[in-house]
Amino acid sequence: MNSIQTRFAPAAVLKYLQEYGWIILGICILGGPTLFDLNKELWNTPEQGHGPFILIIVLWLFYKSKNNNVLAQQQPDTVLGGGLFSIGALSYILGRSQEIWLFEVGAFIPLLAGIILLAEGRASFRKYFFAISFLVFLIPLPGVVVDALTTGLKSHVSHWAEVLLYAANYPVARSGVMLVVGQYQLLVADACSGMNSLFSLFSLGLLYIHIGGYGFSWRGVLLFLCVIPIAFIANVVRVMILILVTYHFGDEAGQGFIHDFAGMVVFAVALIAFFAIDFILGILLVKKVAK
Repeated sequence: MNSIQTRFAPAAVLKYLQEYGWIILGICILGGPTLFDLNKELWNTPEQGHGPFILIIVLWLFYKSKNNNVLAQQQPDTVLGGGLFSIGALSYILGRSQEIWLFEVGAFIPLLAGIILLAEGRASFRKYFFAISFLVFLIPLPGVVVDALTTGLKSHVSHWAEVLLYAANYPVARSGVMLVVGQYQLLVADACSGMNSLFSLFSLGLLYIHIGGYGFSWRGVLLFLCVIPIAFIANVVRVMILILVTYHFGDEAGQGFIHDFAGMVVFAVALIAFFAIDFILGILLVKKVAK
């Protein structure tokens, strides 16, 4: 209790603002308009709806890292810090003026890294490294990249949904990403491609690995690699559920509440599968070390 009171004492807060107030003000001046535009535009789309949650996680990571007192003596790095800050500033100006989200949002990674290096040095930068790196999940990918990845994923998801249901004796046929089951036609949309769940699972998986302290251990690496097949299988299952619901209960049932509910359930199942794999890896790796 005493440590908490000391941390938030008026004198401590005032000292913190005196030291870092200009940094906080600068970030707010740059980040405010960007956050306003993101909230008004991209974060209202299904593809980028995870943005606010990623931002909350980033803020929590910075707060958590700040309370980590494992720090060497502060030795500001003006060369590397100044270089990164300059790159970030140029990227922000270019992105903001030309309305390129990749440069505008991505600029905050070198900007924050540069500010921390200029203010406190490399020791502090290592402390905040993961929090800064997690900002990657806030950066909207270029439309060309998203379209290319989405098209490939949709094709594979629809293919395996057709193969599995046909093997179960359902009258399923496929033409590209169009699936025909009985008298119904279903188009595998972008939301069913797996991009959204893949991106979300990558961010949550990386956060889970970090909090668990796995780092670059075999357990951490294998867990991270498992995200791709888990997300892919989860979306194949989702498409199969929607096909089965449509086939047995009609098109309205498949496109109604069940459509959104299936997405939430499958994502929850994917998370459970991720935790289950972690549990299994823990047992196997412990046994391997014991031998």
